[in-house]
Amino acid sequence: MLCFQCEQTHSGTGCVIRGVCSKTPEVAAIQDLLILASSGLAYVAKKLPDSYEVEQKKAASMITQALFSTVTNVNFDADILCDALYHLVDFRDALKAKLPENIDLPLAATLDFSHDREALVKQGEFYGIESRQKALGQDISGLQELLTYGMKGMAAYAHHAAVLDYRDADVDNFLLEGMAALTDHDLDANALLAVVMRCGEASYKTLALLDNANTSSFGHPVPTTVKMGPSKGKAILVSGHDLLDMKELLEQTKDTGIKIYTHGEMLPAHGYPELNKYPHLAGHYGGAWMRQRQEFINFPGPIVMTTNCLMEPRKEYAGRVFTRDLVGWPGLSHLPDRDFSKVIEAALESEGFTEDQDSRSHITGFGHQTVLNSADVVVSAIKKGDIKHFMLVGGCDGIKSGRHYFTDIAEKAPKDWVILTLGCGKFRVTDLDLGEIGGLPRLLDMGQCNDSYSAIRVALALADVFETDVNSLPLSLVLSWYEQKAVCVLLALLHLGVKGIRLGPTLPAFITPNILKILVDNFDIKPIGASAEDDLQEIMAAKAA
Repeated sequence: MLCFQCEQTHSGTGCVIRGVCSKTPEVAAIQDLLILASSGLAYVAKKLPDSYEVEQKKAASMITQALFSTVTNVNFDADILCDALYHLVDFRDALKAKLPENIDLPLAATLDFSHDREALVKQGEFYGIESRQKALGQDISGLQELLTYGMKGMAAYAHHAAVLDYRDADVDNFLLEGMAALTDHDLDANALLAVVMRCGEASYKTLALLDNANTSSFGHPVPTTVKMGPSKGKAILVSGHDLLDMKELLEQTKDTGIKIYTHGEMLPAHGYPELNKYPHLAGHYGGAWMRQRQEFINFPGPIVMTTNCLMEPRKEYAGRVFTRDLVGWPGLSHLPDRDFSKVIEAALESEGFTEDQDSRSHITGFGHQTVLNSADVVVSAIKKGDIKHFMLVGGCDGIKSGRHYFTDIAEKAPKDWVILTLGCGKFRVTDLDLGEIGGLPRLLDMGQCNDSYSAIRVALALADVFETDVNSLPLSLVLSWYEQKAVCVLLALLHLGVKGIRLGPTLPAFITPNILKILVDNFDIKPIGASAEDDLQEIMAAKAA
């Protein structure tokens, strides 16, 4: 086993015995084969004539789900992953039968996958990352991983849009193109880097697609004050990212007396008008995803995991966890559709919270429409000198040490700076009282990692107002990363030409020194420093120059 797709990989180099995320070698091997089979399906689908548009669209959909299933902390169930693998391979072979007989096909399009579990795992180990490192070298295989992880993040965001019936042909086409490129072992570093940059372009389109899907379905987020703690009564906790699951659960629980609470990245759900209109959307419980093993045990009701961020459940609360969609853990109750009757029944049978708890509040809902509707106020404050700088501090939170840096840099930033935040990285700064500036809160919560488009949209709009490029704005990006959706967002920013991004707390293990040099030379990627104060001084000096 070798897995280094997340930031918390063992010793910063790779998990080789068992994943830090609790992924077993068996699951890791099957996931590697699912990626290999997906690249084969993509190759076959790309070789089909244009008249097979329906089949190509289905192939893109299957690959999207396969890629998302392998994102960190999504699915740990080997049985479910095997079923997905065999289903995908059957479709690959059905499409392959439509190709000319004399066409040359890569291994990924022809390999037979064993139906014996032990033999299948050995196949996964044989065709895994280590074999490609030996065959192609560290740099080429590293670029392949960078491309793969960017597409995994794309697939996650595209899947969120697809459940709301929003798709983009360009996104589907790139997923086929990018996955097919993984089968071409003759691509050199420059050619692979070009595909990676096209992944950035497609990633930006995916983020825009998801923004349109969410805002069209649930309204544009508006600033909303959220109680960060529970109230007396029966309760259901919802974690993950899926807003449609939240909508359906709210609809099915109205008039039951059950209160619905958000957890982790579901906090921004409170800002959407079509969700906030339900009075029993009562508040937020807990912090970022990695605290769930301590927080879920004290939640007196059922818990619904809608997307990634699932950790190995403790036995004390595993019986109260329900998984949805592509999320899986052996033995947990899985809801194949949006019928939440079992969850509601469990909530009614649970004790619930026995008393109201005093708690702080947090304002979320500063999406791009809200911020841009205040553009005159923002621009005026900048011109008057009230606002000197914007700094985005956000991304993914995680367990490893070093992440207090993000709290420090927000807390110690000059008082005339506005702090933007999004993703579960927000929980490093939500406890800070940063006050107001120029008629706005100094801390603007722009939503989930799924809402990264909002930050990009605001930056591009400000660049238009001041008739300059993004890199000349009084704007700095300080990003924390954990899993593959963060890679997708990073590639989208690089596609837009954004430079000087600070990234941490550690750099990806799959990025070799040569690949890092390319990113530094072309995009001025900066690892975060050991000291927030030193980085702040460097940011201020660079902007002054």
